[in-house]
Amino acid sequence: MAFTSAFRRILSGSSTPSLNIRSQFASIRLNSTLVTLTSPKLFISGLSRNTTDENLYNAFNQFGRLLEAKVITDRGSGRSKGFGFVTYETVEEAEKAREGMNAKFLDGWVIFVDPAKPREAQPPRPPPRQDFQSNPQSPHTGFTSNKTIGWSG
Repeated sequence: MAFTSAFRRILSGSSTPSLNIRSQFASIRLNSTLVTLTSPKLFISGLSRNTTDENLYNAFNQFGRLLEAKVITDRGSGRSKGFGFVTYETVEEAEKAREGMNAKFLDGWVIFVDPAKPREAQPPRPPPRQDFQSNPQSPHTGFTSNKTIGWSG
């Protein structure tokens, strides 16, 4: 019985604090639009897998002079990862684009426009491992075998 009444409150949109989850998530997205821009670069999320750099450029070109519009793609498959970046000449143009394109449709998908965060410093990568074939004096052929046969125990 308690479950049924709680379920009814969810469906009716009751403002009980524990059941008001949907509005909490909506306010998170709305609060991101209140942040003032400090950079003319915008992060675009929710892109369709079919969106290209050209489509992104054409959609955002109406708000000012675009310096770059880039859809981020997977290195292996070449497919879109579903997000990208646009860079304007001025912060004011970027602000107009954020207001004009946030939560709008692009290629059939709803996109979200947020300020781009600066890239975090990546730790230095370790040097690549030496391959056995790189040393012609090495007796190794580059192939290894598993010498374990049967079960022990």
